[in-house]
Amino acid sequence: MPQSTSPELQWLALSAGWCALLWLPYVANRFKELGPPGWAWFPPADPPPRAPWAQRAWRAHLNAVENLVVFAPLVLAVVLAGRQDAGTALAAQLYFWARVGHYAVSIAGLPIMPRTACFLLGVGAQLWLAGRLIQPG
Repeated sequence: MPQSTSPELQWLALSAGWCALLWLPYVANRFKELGPPGWAWFPPADPPPRAPWAQRAWRAHLNAVENLVVFAPLVLAVVLAGRQDAGTALAAQLYFWARVGHYAVSIAGLPIMPRTACFLLGVGAQLWLAGRLIQPG
């Protein structure tokens, strides 16, 4: 009898899928600025993007990758240890929406406070998952 996927794993899949798509706006901007890449074996150095939003998109994507490296093992460990509950499901969901918000706020160039708030919400979700793993019982 097939088991349904836990909410934590569903939010992990959505988070990984989201992260996997974040390069698209940046690369679209690169094509706009530089044209498609040539077929040279040794292409010239890749200059930084001229559009400020594209620079922010690139940095937000790197930040998303760096945080997914922490989030994914925590979710997997919680599920494998059988420690999931309503709180871990909520933490996984909050992590996803925090990453979406972080990317949107970053591209928009909003002040540091909303971006930091989104980042810290994601870190808090990670800490919640870690805490669930180290709780006795």
